[in-house]
Amino acid sequence: MTGSHELNPSFMAINKDDLVIPLIDFGPFFSGTPSDKHAVALSITDAFKTSGFLYLKNHGIPPSVVSRVFSSSARFFDRSQEQKDGLGWTTPQSNRGYVAIGREKLATLDETGEIESRRESAPDIKETMEIGREGVDGLPNRWPDHLDDEGKDFKETMLAFFEMCKGLHTQVMSSIALGMNLPEHFFDEFNKSEQGNTVTTALSPCSSRTSMGGLQVRSPRGTFVDATPIADTIVINAGDLLARWSNDTIKSTRHRVIQPPKPEGEREEDSPADTYPSRYSIAYFCNPNNDKVIKALPGTYGEDLHVAKKYTDVLAGDYLVQRLAETY
Repeated sequence: MTGSHELNPSFMAINKDDLVIPLIDFGPFFSGTPSDKHAVALSITDAFKTSGFLYLKNHGIPPSVVSRVFSSSARFFDRSQEQKDGLGWTTPQSNRGYVAIGREKLATLDETGEIESRRESAPDIKETMEIGREGVDGLPNRWPDHLDDEGKDFKETMLAFFEMCKGLHTQVMSSIALGMNLPEHFFDEFNKSEQGNTVTTALSPCSSRTSMGGLQVRSPRGTFVDATPIADTIVINAGDLLARWSNDTIKSTRHRVIQPPKPEGEREEDSPADTYPSRYSIAYFCNPNNDKVIKALPGTYGEDLHVAKKYTDVLAGDYLVQRLAETY
């Protein structure tokens, strides 16, 4: 990172194998001076241009809310398999409902050669609950609220959290706009709340013991570096669509989740070889409105930059359905 807005190394959450992921204080973007706000925006876009990842603190979602979401998610995944299967995920167009262990296939062909054989020999051990925007005609969320009071609490908790994430999503996109010399509200028309296609995903592995890390990010050297959890922060990665949108000015960095290690000192007889500590996580996927055309952002291509457009224009909805069809 270069320039007057360079972050102090003490604010680097990760600095290993040439992978640098900063910890950014988002508070000044909400309440600071215009200069403070712009500095935060530059820090965010710099992070996305270099590593594609960042940690965000003072993001506006209270720790108490986060704790409640994780507790409610854990209780959901403790339900019987029959109850969860009754809320099953159906189609890429819907992208809502429960996804059982082994259903998702996120391995890539260049890594595995044959996805299906990889999926059979080493199936994905996580289960998820996909939650989309409420009120979409013909695409209802698959809530457990008809089962019991705990199911009603899960719905209420996740919907409230969904709304908070939408608000933060809008602010982060505004910071990206400013950092890329675009009008602050450039992305607003792409992310209208009544038309948006964002999804909250609650994830859990198949065991249910202590919560631990597991996220790893690929470094420029080709190694995978632990993205260790930091209390009261959110880990944000740019993702494939934003990289495409920015004409690869912003990076979508490969990452993975490994099984967390068993607690140090735990005896093998107390922990069978096929059990691992749980890794609960909540992911919020930010997608533009389905009917919006995604094309290279202004300032990311042109004769003056000696950079051509790398991708054809695509409808956001078509792109998302294609990716989901590849995943499930």
